[in-house]
Amino acid sequence: MRLMEGKCRIFFVLFFLLLPLIAKQASATQHVVGGSQGWEESVDLNSWASGETFKVGDQLVFKYSSGLHSVVELGSETAYKNCDLGTSLDTKTTGNDVVKLNKVGTRYFACGTLGHCDQGMKMKITTVAGNAPSTDSGAFTAHSFPRFLMFSPLLFTILFYFLL
Repeated sequence: MRLMEGKCRIFFVLFFLLLPLIAKQASATQHVVGGSQGWEESVDLNSWASGETFKVGDQLVFKYSSGLHSVVELGSETAYKNCDLGTSLDTKTTGNDVVKLNKVGTRYFACGTLGHCDQGMKMKITTVAGNAPSTDSGAFTAHSFPRFLMFSPLLFTILFYFLL
């Protein structure tokens, strides 16, 4: 019985020590570029992007018709302004592409289909540090989960029981 009780204590201590790490990973937001319309010519992509907060750890998800569009990451603002696709850093073509936002800074994306960038199918985003306020919608999010647990009477009861 004593051995089982010790294992339970270890489990709960490890669980609550690892919980913030799990919650931080879960708090990353997936931004579907262009919202419900996706990566399309008819979407004002920069207007959509201006309503979002992109944080380190988040992901951009580009949804589009493969073969009709592509996603090209451009290396500079000059390349972005001039739709210079020849200086691209990366090109994606699956129609369901994910780009991880792994550092603070500005990134530039354009459609690689001839003429689409010149017609406005491009966007500029700025990624901020991971602790910036989120624009993610939804009443209960992974961001609020750890705060909920921190003030939970049940949490204090469990910790008190197993740590004493």
